Amino acid sequence: MQHAPSISGAPTPLDPVTRAVPSASRAVDLGTDVEVRCWGTRGSIPSPGRQTIRYGGNTTCFEVRHKGTRLIFDAGSGIRPLGADLVEKGPNAIHIFLTHFHWDHIQGFPFFAPLYDAEDTIKLVGPTQRDVDVQNLFAGQMGPIYFPVPFSVVAAAMEFEHLNAGTYEIGDAVLSVMRVKHPSFVLGYRIEVAGSTICFIPDNEMEGTGYEVGEAWEQRIRDFVGDADLLIHDSMYTEEEYRLRAGWGHSTFEQSVRLAEEGGVKRLLLFHHDPTRSDDELDAIVSRLRDESLARGSGLEIEAAAEGADIRLGE
Repeated sequence: MQHAPSISGAPTPLDPVTRAVPSASRAVDLGTDVEVRCWGTRGSIPSPGRQTIRYGGNTTCFEVRHKGTRLIFDAGSGIRPLGADLVEKGPNAIHIFLTHFHWDHIQGFPFFAPLYDAEDTIKLVGPTQRDVDVQNLFAGQMGPIYFPVPFSVVAAAMEFEHLNAGTYEIGDAVLSVMRVKHPSFVLGYRIEVAGSTICFIPDNEMEGTGYEVGEAWEQRIRDFVGDADLLIHDSMYTEEEYRLRAGWGHSTFEQSVRLAEEGGVKRLLLFHHDPTRSDDELDAIVSRLRDESLARGSGLEIEAAAEGADIRLGE
């Protein structure tokens, strides 16, 4: 008999679900504020260790909460601790929105505890990739060549939906998407909820060429992030590093700042940290970017995205 992957603090699909009673301090916020949390901030591959402990070593996963609704974006290794958190509060109606299917954005999905809970429902929304739909992309990830537990053991009620363009409404939130510059069909998300606007663009090569993104893309992406309260954007490389990695699908720190300033963004979170980038290096980069921005007279707030840090908008 095959057994589910071991998930610390969460049941396997063959074990009964035992739910802890959440304390008042862990209750889902039902207020009017919008809460944002990065559960995984790293790009390419998980990078745990002493040098990444403050900004985090898990790969991409981001969450927006409002009035009890929890919207999840991407399913990198950061979705595993998020799943353990959800299991404590369930049963859950979960919505996961994907930017694309590169490994660092989906590798945590088989370890997402609510998958194995029959009381949970999960809707997974993402772009089609050529002629392959979202469900087959995920079922293939859990095929026997790649993973020991088959997709057939998933106990949650699953629903799959495609989103390659346009808008998507859920609860009080309206999501808009735009194709960005990265190998394969990749989306950026603009989330408008309770008077706040958040843009999530984890993989994007601002100055890249050869991508099928249509005319006037630079102006369209400036409009897409325009006046956002928070922009979370791919900032993987220094300018020097980018000279050797042009065409790899990622932006520099300076390119992200330029996009944010030109778009009138209020707050920028540098995201998709290079797996070799240490916390101390990120601190130095953020300090330099802030000084340069201040010298230009910009009012942009600049930070590096940190795993587990909560950001409240609308306060």
